Amino acid sequence: MEYISQPRVSFITVNFNGARDSMNLLQTIFEHIKSFCFEVIVIDNASIINEFEVIKQRYPFIKGEYLQENLGFAGGNNRGLEMATGDYMYFINNDTLLPKDADSQIQSMISFCEVNPEVGGLSPKILYHIPPNLIQFAGSTPLTAITMRNKQIGYKEMDLGQYNQIVQIPYFHGAAMFVPKTVINHIGRMPTCYFLYYEELDWSNSITKHFQLFYFPLAQIVHLESASTGIDSPLKVFYITRNRVIFAYRQRKGSLRVLALSYLILIAFPMNLCLLLFKLKFKQSVAMIKGIWSACRWIIIGSR
Repeated sequence: MEYISQPRVSFITVNFNGARDSMNLLQTIFEHIKSFCFEVIVIDNASIINEFEVIKQRYPFIKGEYLQENLGFAGGNNRGLEMATGDYMYFINNDTLLPKDADSQIQSMISFCEVNPEVGGLSPKILYHIPPNLIQFAGSTPLTAITMRNKQIGYKEMDLGQYNQIVQIPYFHGAAMFVPKTVINHIGRMPTCYFLYYEELDWSNSITKHFQLFYFPLAQIVHLESASTGIDSPLKVFYITRNRVIFAYRQRKGSLRVLALSYLILIAFPMNLCLLLFKLKFKQSVAMIKGIWSACRWIIIGSR
């Protein structure tokens, strides 16, 4: 069987109380990938029950494990990376689906990387599940130096083929990252200080110091956005707030660091907090305050 031979691609996905989503993803992988060798690695990030064994019962050829401790997005993917033997790592969210022509799409990703040695990684076009053909990701602009904001190109536009050109991008989209193993050997693994959100931006910055990242619309996936955390859930607000500060601290130096942190803590977050309170989103408001405190504590203690 091709997928138990020496793999060309290692699909790595992290599961957390989402066995149904994970099995739906695996179904699209095993049904649609036929022409090249691959392996699938599932890391269960301390789900309430051992869902890795549940998934493995349906798909016995997968690799992976159940972790006793939740290591976060980067930690789970890094653990999968330790098991991977493919030439290319495809880090892909468990709440995504591959299209029927995924085989030829991924072949084109491999060919692009082989022809262009400067490639550090690719992110495909990402579409929402509902409504169909609504774009979530078609590239992005760089984060501004102080406000730490950027634009997601094509966000919530209908896919009419207007973003079908391969273009260089500053950052991966964390839902789907296709990376040559040689790049990871050179750069290292994902940073684990974030736990959830922003780790792909930090990792992208490390990669683009030596390689180039590309938006690759010849491949695509469908993403069930925030299926595991909920849209604007307190958990998401906490980590987005916390990690925006940590990212600014890690990626900005000197006066830019001071300006960026001052803007976030003294201007952006108070404005956002007032907006949440105005909308009576009290749980999200508390989560934002806790996120700011956690980030400041990390800067003072955790980063040492």
